[in-house]
Amino acid sequence: MAASLLHLVRHGEVHNPSRVLYGRLPDYHLSTAGEEMAQAAAEHVAGLGDPVTALFASPLERAQESAAPFAEVFDLEPETDIRLIEPTNVFEGTRMRRSLMNPMNWWHLRQPSLPSWGEPYASIAERMLGVMDEAWTAAAEIPTAGDIVMVSHQAPIWITHLRVAGLPLQHDPRTRRCALSSVTSFARVGDVWREVSYAEPAATGGAVDVGAV
Repeated sequence: MAASLLHLVRHGEVHNPSRVLYGRLPDYHLSTAGEEMAQAAAEHVAGLGDPVTALFASPLERAQESAAPFAEVFDLEPETDIRLIEPTNVFEGTRMRRSLMNPMNWWHLRQPSLPSWGEPYASIAERMLGVMDEAWTAAAEIPTAGDIVMVSHQAPIWITHLRVAGLPLQHDPRTRRCALSSVTSFARVGDVWREVSYAEPAATGGAVDVGAV
């Protein structure tokens, strides 16, 4: 049977006292609040009432740690998939506002529709839909298949939303509807993905959320 839903879950808050754009940098782990957010996301999905039989996560520490509550709740071993990773970003390791004050960095903003500061939006959409398609197809071959959870990052999840909705991929990163530990859920009808719901089960007031562009 096919899975009922595929949930794209964003990681929780990261311990980031310097408030840098951490991107793909190593050793950025969940804060204590971030761990609570990840737990809230897992409990939200469990509360939907359907079993989860497949769990995937980006290789970055914050995603792996955010997948841990799902692994415990649903008794699963998370599978790491590089396609769920944060996009590349030339501003990685810097504070964005400070970087934009330097005219030497303005060149990286020359083509926001691509975007020129990192991995092209089209590339992000392609890899995300690729891993989603593969997981859904694999679930269809398992008689007892349940829902699928994929723990990823803000930009890949939002880009997936835009592509599935048929909207332009170019956007202002400040306008993304993808809160920490949010759950964006999809179903596939035939060969077409449809977004069916969006939830913010975690309390994120006061959270530090400056990790990517």
